[in-house]
Amino acid sequence: MRCGGDIALIYSMFRAEKHDAGPIAALVNSAYRGESSRQGWTTEDDLLAGLRTDTEEILRLISSEDSMFLLCKAEAELIGSVHLQKQAEQVCLGMLAVSPALQERDIGKQLLAAAELAAQETWAVNKAVMTVIACRNELIAFYQRRGYRRTGVSKAFPVNPGLWTPKVTDLRLEILEKIL
Repeated sequence: MRCGGDIALIYSMFRAEKHDAGPIAALVNSAYRGESSRQGWTTEDDLLAGLRTDTEEILRLISSEDSMFLLCKAEAELIGSVHLQKQAEQVCLGMLAVSPALQERDIGKQLLAAAELAAQETWAVNKAVMTVIACRNELIAFYQRRGYRRTGVSKAFPVNPGLWTPKVTDLRLEILEKIL
């Protein structure tokens, strides 16, 4: 596959294995929070302090039944990932992450499309759902351009002081969905 930009980037998609857990956690954390996340087009750094995930959570998800990570690698370097979790007759997508320095090269779009296709092929699901922090309008707009719609349903943002603390009050997660 090739992405846009000044230099062609050739990459391949893989399904994650246990040895990928550390690099996945590092990638997700760099894309979501901290100074490195500011290199990309969207960040949670103004909303939350701390980590998005850790190696233990990623290992648990890789080992879970009806769960997988798709990875995007350029040569041996991990540059993108997305988590898929089958829930009843739908797939829940999360932790879509692209290396901040490589964002805006269509990698996220292609990862999302690959995740939807993998979910259909693996689990025969016909709907994808995800949660997005409700005030992240630019990210919600990105998903809407990919066919996701706002459901009007939201829930409280989870508390996890071992990994993160909110910088703002009243964070909520909005549920988006797409018929596949």
